[in-house]
Amino acid sequence: MSFLRKKLDDLKRPFEKGQKWEKFAPAFSAFDTFLFVPDHTTKKGAHIRDAVDLKRTMMVVVLALIPALIYGMYNTGYQYFSQTGEAFTFFDAFLHGAWKIVPMIVVSYAVGLGIEFIFAIYRGHEVNEGYLVTGLLIPMIMPVDIPLWMVAVSVAFAVLIGKEAFGGTGMNILNPALMARAFAFFAYPTYMSGNKVWVSEASNVDGISGETILGSLAAGKEVSYDMWSMFAGAIPGSIAETSTLFIGLGALLLILTGIGSWRIIVGGFIGAAAMAFLFNLWGANALMSFPWYQHLIVGGLAFGIVFMATDPVSAAQTYKGKWIYGILVGVFSVMIRVFNPAYPEGVMLAILLMNVFAPTIDHYVIEASIKRRKKRLATVTAKSA
Repeated sequence: MSFLRKKLDDLKRPFEKGQKWEKFAPAFSAFDTFLFVPDHTTKKGAHIRDAVDLKRTMMVVVLALIPALIYGMYNTGYQYFSQTGEAFTFFDAFLHGAWKIVPMIVVSYAVGLGIEFIFAIYRGHEVNEGYLVTGLLIPMIMPVDIPLWMVAVSVAFAVLIGKEAFGGTGMNILNPALMARAFAFFAYPTYMSGNKVWVSEASNVDGISGETILGSLAAGKEVSYDMWSMFAGAIPGSIAETSTLFIGLGALLLILTGIGSWRIIVGGFIGAAAMAFLFNLWGANALMSFPWYQHLIVGGLAFGIVFMATDPVSAAQTYKGKWIYGILVGVFSVMIRVFNPAYPEGVMLAILLMNVFAPTIDHYVIEASIKRRKKRLATVTAKSA
């Protein structure tokens, strides 16, 4: 490592202040800090020193995403081979999925990081590590056969409008990955919905129908999958959203490391379960009659609550606010599923909606706390007088 450190120091000289390529220093610094921990130290004032920085935080989230991503690659191939009737092995299915998904990841990182590098050079600040997660999340929540140029346009929209327009990492009010999906959904609806987009090459092969469970229920059809298939994820859907089992492994890592808020995650599932249970009592249509506990393990609900709703930038910040925020995400997710037949998967819109109201939730939580403290102080003062 000392050899690599020395080489980087040698390459760094033309980028230093007053040198030929000073303007491009943020771009070089991004590669440097990606390989090594920055050696910046505080010079004055009181500071809390911690071994966790933004890079480590983002890498933990990336590690938490890996189980769902790997299974998503396998499931992509599994859905294709199982519906075409071809014999296949685990590696056949995995390689087929990887062949489809890896180019999407490459495009997402190339376009997103390219834009972030340009803005960092223009504004003269360092490139932050926030896009390490966003760049992986965007392909994971897309249909497998969406054209790569649509992925690129969606990424550009998310980074430019959802992030850089607000000042970059840590300043966005909406989750950038969800903004990319929302843009793709409304700009290219035929590539984001229907029964042909969830299975690889379904549009090119006769007899393949890759309709999701929620799509089938919205159309009034019966569900043919058993409980284990729903939980394990052997069902059609977005690339990495189908397996609650592997999403749960990622959630466990986020909670144990303190990166993801367990209050938002638990609150989200409580809100969704409560709303689905109330609809079960009503039972006016197939989606309302769908068992409440199965609502929790199909669609993108689990993935959205674990990896999107817990975004520390766009979510609520106070403890009570996180409970309220998470519960409302779950409530609105199921509500949109049931009442919007054209879009039975509602977690994306629910999280974006609550991103907007997260500051308001925190404001009223803080105001309520201030009022309680004032009332308590007045009571103590009156007793001592």
